[in-house]
Order: sequence, then C-alpha cells, then structure tokens
Amino acid sequence: MVDVLSAIRGLIDSERLGAAVTIVEGADLGLRAVIDAELGYIAGSMPEDIADDIVDDAGSLMKDEQKRTLGYGERQVFIESITPQPHLLIFGAVHIAQSLCRLGADLGFRVTISDARPIFTTAERFPEADKVVVGWPDQVMDELLMDGRTYVVLLSHDPRFEDPVLPAVLASPARYIGAMGSRRTHAKRMDRLSAEGFSDEQIARIHGPVGLDIGAEAPGEVAVSILAEMIQARYGSGSGNSLKGRAGRIHLQRTEDEGDV
Repeated sequence: MVDVLSAIRGLIDSERLGAAVTIVEGADLGLRAVIDAELGYIAGSMPEDIADDIVDDAGSLMKDEQKRTLGYGERQVFIESITPQPHLLIFGAVHIAQSLCRLGADLGFRVTISDARPIFTTAERFPEADKVVVGWPDQVMDELLMDGRTYVVLLSHDPRFEDPVLPAVLASPARYIGAMGSRRTHAKRMDRLSAEGFSDEQIARIHGPVGLDIGAEAPGEVAVSILAEMIQARYGSGSGNSLKGRAGRIHLQRTEDEGDV
C-alpha cells in the first residue's frame, strides 16, 4: 500500500470517491487509513475488529459527501469523505443559465452549457463554463457524459429540445435532474415520458418545477433557488425551511467538538 497522503492525492487527482479515516480517541489513537469507494482500503490500516464496520459506515457517508466522528466501542473514529468535483450540465443558454453557470462555478462545480442556438451559446456569454457545446441534443449527447456526480438542469422546456434529452438523462446515474416549467408543463412532461414507457419511479427523479420555493423572480434569484435544491440533493439533507427557530443542531455533519454554526 502507498502512504496515506499519497493515497489521498491519488483519489483527488483521479477524481475517485473515497474517505480518509483517523482514530481520534481511544486505543490506536492517531492510526490513519484511506478507503476507495470501490476498492476498499488502499493505504494505512484500521484495527481488524472494526475495519469492516468502518468501510460500511464510510460508504454511507461518501454517498452524501458527509463527515462524522463515530464510536466503535472505546474508539472514536473520524471519517471524512473525499469526493470528485461535481459536474453541472445545463441545457438551454437562457438568462437564468448565465447566473446558474457563474454561481455554480463559484460553488466548485465543473460547468457545461449546451444549446442548439450558436448566437447564444458562446464562451463570451458563459466565461465561467468549462465547456460550451452547440447543437441539438440528439447531435451532442454523446459528448455529454453523465455519472453519479452530474447535476442536470433543463432550462428550455420546449418539447423539441427536452424530449431528446430526458430519456438519456433518466437512463443515466445523474445525481440530480431539474426541469424548468410550470406545474402544467411538468404534468405534460410526465405524460410524455409515461407514454414512452418510463415508470413513475423513474419520472419522479425529475425535480419539476425546478428549485426551492424562495419567492424567486429575477433570473439570478431563480438560479439561487435551483442551486439550493441541488445542494440539498448533493448532501441528502436539509428541509429547505428557514433555520430561524429550528431546535437542535443545525449542521449535523459537523463533529461534536466543532459546535454549531
């Protein structure tokens, strides 16, 4: 096995999902290890009596990019997820897309923007985008790889543009799928997908109307609403309600000694 720091760098450089593990209290204090989500332990070591339990718990935490200090008998073990950069894939080079691209990049997303209209789909309009793809969806889908770290947002709710996209997205392991449009538009969208043979469970993956209800009106505000819902999906937590007046801990992923924020 490689050393712990090299293993962590390797996960980051290869954009692989993993976790760093450290015993912070009890026997074997300071013992460290690195877990690859697919390969298991790739560096360091953990005591044999708790090693398998740590891998299982780390898998659950990695899924939602969380960190926790967990107890295993007399030992306290800090598990911190190491996650690849998330990918925001935006269909529709509209005004909301400009704000969504800029804010998404600020939040650490790798951003791709795609639209069939070359006059709108330019690097000048989307300077923060990592990739700008011009073309109708059925022409460019092969260029747009989607995995479990992909967040897809459809901002053009014209069926001519949407219908070639959604079947491919629903067949992918994309983490989040959001689609712009009113409740009536979304109902028609669901009917079309159902007629194509998609199940209710598959169709329910689509967040439509997209975003959290924050009273957004302006394009930038709508982008904030969408990103808020994406963040909620990313970490698998949060009610979307105001924190004011909430009882108990606010940020559950924080360790006990870090306190509330």
